[in-house]
This record gives sequence, C-alpha cells and structure tokens, in this order.
Amino acid sequence: QVRVVESGGGLVQAGGSLRLSCTASGSFFIANAMGWYRQAPGKQRELVASITIRTGGAPNYADSVKGRFTISRDNTKNTVYLQMNGLKPEDTAVYYCNAAGYRLGQFYDLWGQGTQVTVSS
Repeated sequence: QVRVVESGGGLVQAGGSLRLSCTASGSFFIANAMGWYRQAPGKQRELVASITIRTGGAPNYADSVKGRFTISRDNTKNTVYLQMNGLKPEDTAVYYCNAAGYRLGQFYDLWGQGTQVTVSS
C-alpha cells in the first residue's frame, strides 16, 4: 500500500510559525516530486510549494508565500517539510500534501488527508 501521511498544523496567532511534515510511504515507492497545496473555504485548491526529490531542482513557491514559507526534503525518507513563518489570517486553509512517483513501474499521484491550519488575527 502506498500512501501519504501528514502531520503538523493547528491554531496559531498572526505572525506565528508552524511546521508541516509529509511522508510518502510504501514498499518500493520512489517519489519524484512532492508538494503542499491548500484549500480555503469557498476557494479552489492552490499550490503552495513544491520540490523535486532527487534531481536537485529549485523549489517552487506561490507568490503569496514567497519569503515566508520554506519547503525542504529528506530524500532518504520520501519526506518533505513546510516551515511556515510570518503566518497571516489569509493562510488559513486545509493543507494537503501531494506526492508523485513510481512503484515497480507504475505511476502514483497521491494525496494526504489534509491538515487544518488556522491563523487568528
């Protein structure tokens, strides 16, 4: 079984920080890229940040989080982290982790269950 498991999130005051973690697990699964998306009530899901896992490419960020959020990876564990600093009320959303990769020649596009991030003003 291949799956994505998220952790972190919660309630924080504006200006505070949170750290999200995401691991893609499963025998023989190799993640090529992983990222974080978010969906606020009444809005479409949007990309927050993404990163390739083994090719060394530069991370990609939404303009709204540049300079405040940092995505990092642990290649050996199919794990990514999202450090969120300077949080704003408009960052409030459900954050979803995505992992794209292969297991025994089959492509997988995986989503986590989501974790709530709430920023109070």
